[in-house]
Amino acid sequence: MSKKVIIVGGVAGGASAAARLRRLDEEAHIIMFERDPYISFANCGLPYYIGDSIKERSKLLVQTPEAMHRRFNIDVRTESEVIGIDPTTKTVLVRSKERGEYRESYDALILSPGAKPIRPNLPGIESNRIHTLRNIPDTDRLKQRVAEENAASAIVIGGGFIGVEMAENLREIGLDVTLIEGGPQILAPFDPEMAGVLAKELEDHGVKLLMSQTVTSFIEQGNRITVQTSDGREVSADFVLLAIGVQPDTAFLKDTGIEFGPRGHILVNDKLETSIPDIYAVGDAVEVVDFVNGSKTAIPLAGPANKQGRIAADNVCGLGTTYKGSQGTSIIKVFGLTGAATGNNEKTLQRMGIPYHVTVVHPSSHASYYPGATPLSIKLLFQPDGMLLGAQAVGYDGVDKRIDDIATAIRFRGTVADLAELELAYAPPYSSAKDPVNMAAYTAENILSGRVRVYVPQDLATRDEQTTMLVDVRSAMEHANGHIPGSLLIPVDELRDRLNELDANKEIWVYCQVGLRGYTASRILQQKGFRVRNLTGGYKLYQMANYQPGRASSQKLPTDPAAKMEVAAAKADPAVPQTERHSAAPNEAPAPLQADAELDACGLCCPGPLIQVKQAMDRLESGQTLHVTASDPGFYEDVQAWATMSKHQVLQVTKRADGIIEAYLRKESPAQSDTTVTTQLASSPEGTTMIVFSGDLDKAIASFIIANGAAASGKKVTLFFTFWGLNILRKSEKVPVAKTFIGRMFGMMMPRGSRKLSLSRMNMLGFGAKMIRGVMKQNNVSSLEELMTTAMEQGVEIVACQMSMDLMGIRQEELIEGVKIGGVGYYLGKADQSGINLLI
Repeated sequence: MSKKVIIVGGVAGGASAAARLRRLDEEAHIIMFERDPYISFANCGLPYYIGDSIKERSKLLVQTPEAMHRRFNIDVRTESEVIGIDPTTKTVLVRSKERGEYRESYDALILSPGAKPIRPNLPGIESNRIHTLRNIPDTDRLKQRVAEENAASAIVIGGGFIGVEMAENLREIGLDVTLIEGGPQILAPFDPEMAGVLAKELEDHGVKLLMSQTVTSFIEQGNRITVQTSDGREVSADFVLLAIGVQPDTAFLKDTGIEFGPRGHILVNDKLETSIPDIYAVGDAVEVVDFVNGSKTAIPLAGPANKQGRIAADNVCGLGTTYKGSQGTSIIKVFGLTGAATGNNEKTLQRMGIPYHVTVVHPSSHASYYPGATPLSIKLLFQPDGMLLGAQAVGYDGVDKRIDDIATAIRFRGTVADLAELELAYAPPYSSAKDPVNMAAYTAENILSGRVRVYVPQDLATRDEQTTMLVDVRSAMEHANGHIPGSLLIPVDELRDRLNELDANKEIWVYCQVGLRGYTASRILQQKGFRVRNLTGGYKLYQMANYQPGRASSQKLPTDPAAKMEVAAAKADPAVPQTERHSAAPNEAPAPLQADAELDACGLCCPGPLIQVKQAMDRLESGQTLHVTASDPGFYEDVQAWATMSKHQVLQVTKRADGIIEAYLRKESPAQSDTTVTTQLASSPEGTTMIVFSGDLDKAIASFIIANGAAASGKKVTLFFTFWGLNILRKSEKVPVAKTFIGRMFGMMMPRGSRKLSLSRMNMLGFGAKMIRGVMKQNNVSSLEELMTTAMEQGVEIVACQMSMDLMGIRQEELIEGVKIGGVGYYLGKADQSGINLLI
């Protein structure tokens, strides 16, 4: 006699169980009850249908009742709700739209009721302008609200996955969106500093965030609804989407004798059996084991639900398959960024009292010399014995496969050493020879081996200044652009010569931009007898940790139809303030930006993009527009600063989903510039002068990078070369000139030309210089010789000191073309006309 199996609920868990059952037992009588008309649909795709990424509604329907019956011979009964179970008689009570109430017997029962959105008991909650998103009917109502009723604004309550995805998709179709979150961060599976990157992406695209706000009531006013918050704030919109979480939909089971967890989830064993024989449960309604720490938890994700449905079917058929728990691997798209996580985060580990270490790295998504490489941040958590506990990653590209790599290692109880030894696919368009996953593991190994001790940004709040010393080992330029308060600047290349500036009685806390130079500094100091720690993730992680979501959203977003049209026109990436964006007149759609010239500066590193922009703008007539694209992340801020200095107009600056920065610049003549600004600028010196005393390759490169950047900004630049700096200007070939004996000796001992220069540190018999040139080439940074040529083409004045030439026996014929000869008086005259004077 065939076995009769009833499945309550479809979608992920129920539909998977039904299909698996049929494959295992062709003779079983399988009945599936689903209270809605749809038994299997892509619930994770619902926000993307509302946001028009998925165009056809039919694409959401994974399986229909008719197709399920034809393929698997399953008795599918839609619009039939199971409202009660009698385990004694092994029957279920069904309320059917077609047949009314009736009972159906079973031999085995699989429960897949899912979880329902939480609707708090607040004043005004009954308004039909308050929506939730769980199924196809919910989706249809939201789609109608947006498409047919021309809604212009929305309030999303809840910053979980559904809330963030809905905020993104509503914004993508042109709505003004405010997201209200009760906690200090969005997306609970992430730690705050990683979630902050995704929150900033929301804000950069015009989503207004209200953090640490609880909703107290709803007030419907005509065609709008107002949300009141705990701090007395009122926010109005055309509709509200509630996404504050879900709760197990198990009310129909309360008198069955099935045991429940503290939050109402069905308790099951590792075979997914409930406390009652022959009754199994799967999906969002069950309590599962946390695979990493072994505690009981609930993880409402589609992947685990599908696996559980399969395992429950196995056990109905007597296979004895077990479910080993869930590690919560998840991923989310937030406009251009991707965030993914697996295993436990720091909050969970701290709550459970589990000791752990943390490391953060910021590698490129693939080989940096191959076009399109973008940065990503990976956070790895691991036990003192090296066991992997969890990971999080955020970036534009390659995030998914890195978290999948680590999730796989965690599933097999892998260690940091296992991760370091992973042999992963590599070609320049896809990865690096040392994959980002390997890099994270290498840094973790350094921590475990004691080669480096690290600290995290949160430790700075409790740092004792009497017993520690904070040292920035980046360059002077990086330090000037932003640093941790109270830090002493000692660039890593100068560290060995400046050890006397450190207090050996204090622990030295070093940091750099991403952690690599800090590690080098740590190794130097440790071997010199200092106690030292390095900031994992560097200054970049410090900035991430100190970002506060919600601050950038203080400006009220437009809600009128004309403003909505402007938002829709700019929705590809409204990443800059409205004042910097091309805008239309009221009640008029904005005209698309048209460019008179195009410039592709992708693949170039600073100052390359600015130099090309300056050259392109020089070729334009006043009033003409340049459209430029660049991949250098710093170009977003640089081009705006450059335009201000050079008195051109920024029409629009945006950051595309792939990380590429686009800018539209209009050339303006001096007469078009604001008189007040012009007068102010004219009152201060506009030139830049540099004395280049050093003949070291690295310092020569820095000199010409700064010179090109200043020249590109419209400044008159003079480089005054003296003593050893003259070697930079020498021709590479030997020039027959008459010299004194001393002059000939100097000529023999000094490098002849820029290609013979050595590094100021780590020259290693010339190998270091070759290495730095190779690295520059791989990263598309112009060589010193190219920088020199560009500088001259931009009008940078190259002056050789006559007195130094006389002392060192260098003749003008030995210098490259275009070099001017001058003395101290010439330099002082140029310096008097300059606002910036540097000695290198």
